[in-house]
Amino acid sequence: MNKREFLKTTGAVVASSMVSRFSSAEPAAPRENWAGNITYSTDHLHTPATVDEARAVVKSCDALRALGTRHSFNTIADSTHNQISLKQLQDINLDDKAQTVTVGAGVTYGVLAPVIDARGYALHNLASLPHISVAGAIATATHGSGIKNGNLATPVTALEYITADGEVRHLSREKDGDAFLGAVVGMGALGIVTRVTLRLQPTYQVAQTVYRNLSLDHLEHHFDEIFGAGYSVSLFTDWQQHRATQVWVKRRLTPGENVEWPNPFFGAARATEDLHPIEGHPAESCTEQQGIPGPWYERLPHFRMNFTPSSGRELQTEYFVPREHGYQAILAVEKLRDRITPHLFVTELRTIAADNLWMSMAYQRPSLALHFTWKPEWPEVREILPLIEEQLAPFGPRPHWGKLFTLAPAKVQSQYARLADFKALVAHSDPKGKFRNAFLRHTLYEG
Repeated sequence: MNKREFLKTTGAVVASSMVSRFSSAEPAAPRENWAGNITYSTDHLHTPATVDEARAVVKSCDALRALGTRHSFNTIADSTHNQISLKQLQDINLDDKAQTVTVGAGVTYGVLAPVIDARGYALHNLASLPHISVAGAIATATHGSGIKNGNLATPVTALEYITADGEVRHLSREKDGDAFLGAVVGMGALGIVTRVTLRLQPTYQVAQTVYRNLSLDHLEHHFDEIFGAGYSVSLFTDWQQHRATQVWVKRRLTPGENVEWPNPFFGAARATEDLHPIEGHPAESCTEQQGIPGPWYERLPHFRMNFTPSSGRELQTEYFVPREHGYQAILAVEKLRDRITPHLFVTELRTIAADNLWMSMAYQRPSLALHFTWKPEWPEVREILPLIEEQLAPFGPRPHWGKLFTLAPAKVQSQYARLADFKALVAHSDPKGKFRNAFLRHTLYEG
């Protein structure tokens, strides 16, 4: 055996030995996503404790997908071969000079927010649930809300990820320009993200209040005024009676500010008790309402940081359309109200600012997001989705990458002007498709 063959063989043996120490194949019980609608197709789950261990896993696998906090409702994180969870990468490193924070891929927003707030910092936006991982939210352009607020990927200033050959690659907004913009919302296609760096801002307080029964007629001429009435505004509807059953208005406060809440608000009455977005559900899991000020991270999500969602037995769908056509899109979907309502928990309508991240649903387009939380009735929901997509077709809908949709691949692909460039980035980082699963092959590569 020559020296090259010896080193190659020895390296493979060492890598195999390392993988065996921190991999876990879990054949005892099927593993599911949070909602329980997806059972993962492999029992090979690797759980490395360090970046070096993660590199060894990547090198040892012919096919691999990253698994975050399991909040995707489709098969974007699934694999028939191997999955890797980086939940043990919990490092949080603040850089006061740069006003950034670098976090390991296992860190959730619920863990991160109190840490940076204690140091006087905040993020610009948060999703409804604080239990999702920072890296996973960024990879799928999960978004929060607000007319002037970009999604959760927009404050990213740097990425660290492992390529198909096991090498660690770094990209930054400052140094890598276009390639960086293409890689941030990467859906796990470029590699296994190990760390992300986020731009911070000074901490702030938010107060929120809820209004009941807003006629959708007001959106025809006051769309931006209503959605711009707070730092973040969400309308909830069951699609009946041409109304939003609830309007959640979250206002960012300046120090010492005493907020005056209009009552009524475009004819909607201010609630006198805390509410859950789904009518009739108890509100103890929801963040503080009634206009009481509190830290940003205890108001921007709809649900409390210390509240762990129970079963999560629901399905979710979300479509992004141009904000300028938001009212027309709402009216189009409303035509299906009697098909939708029996299988729906609630729909949330919210806005998100445009960005320049190639694969973001809000890429170069201020957007309205129509979010459907369905009852766990997939056969019925599967029949409804094509009807909704048909109604939204004139507006060029972009489905959320981590939620359920039935749009044909060609229609999804047509919405992304930089898709060919994104595929070129993927080919450079993963030439043999190690990180490409059935979801990505179907959605991004089939005609």
